[in-house]
Amino acid sequence: MIGILGGMGTQAGLDLCSKLSMLYRGKSDQEYPKFILYNKSDTPNRPANIKKYHKVLNELTKGCKLLQKNKCKFIVMPCNTAHYWYDDLKKKINIPILSMPEEAYKHTKKNCKPDSKIGLLSTEATIKTKIYNKYFNNNFSLVHPSKIVQKRFVNKAIKLVKQGKVKEASKAIQPAITYFKRIKCNKIILGCTELPVAVFAFKSYKFAKESKIFIDPNLILAEVCKIKYKTI
Repeated sequence: MIGILGGMGTQAGLDLCSKLSMLYRGKSDQEYPKFILYNKSDTPNRPANIKKYHKVLNELTKGCKLLQKNKCKFIVMPCNTAHYWYDDLKKKINIPILSMPEEAYKHTKKNCKPDSKIGLLSTEATIKTKIYNKYFNNNFSLVHPSKIVQKRFVNKAIKLVKQGKVKEASKAIQPAITYFKRIKCNKIILGCTELPVAVFAFKSYKFAKESKIFIDPNLILAEVCKIKYKTI
């Protein structure tokens, strides 16, 4: 059984579940994977609590232990910023926790040439804690938005998705996407799990899967879950 520690935010967790189910589309009910989504929405705000490290770590640990107790074989967290706590969190849990940034890196390494320019759309906290840099800096040129683009468009789009205003979020993120295209990024990582909701909200699942420009860590995580599920 797959354990999904969600609630960071709720739309992001549901997006992962939706993509996981899409990967099994057309099969019988009995062939879909068994998973538990723990929508732990009381987890402290990650960007706001970077300096209150153990406050967040303790809540993430509680969530993972609940999934572990319910016989999940491995855990995924559809929240990029939460991976700032990943190294310490996995020490407290007796089952594997997949790393979203690492899986996104593995995917990119297979599909992009070395030294490609990769744009990262994410929370300011994800940029500050360098959870993507520690993987991507080895082989790629990871680019962040300007401070103005980040504050005016990226932060706004993330906030709108959390408020359930997906249509508005879809419009809000477009200038940030244009910014990366203008500076000739080869790919754009949707490095906050609210952002695939904004970018792909009114497009088909096939569009998301076959996108030539976007790297969707939520979709990548769903695909890895499908492969790992077959081995348990």
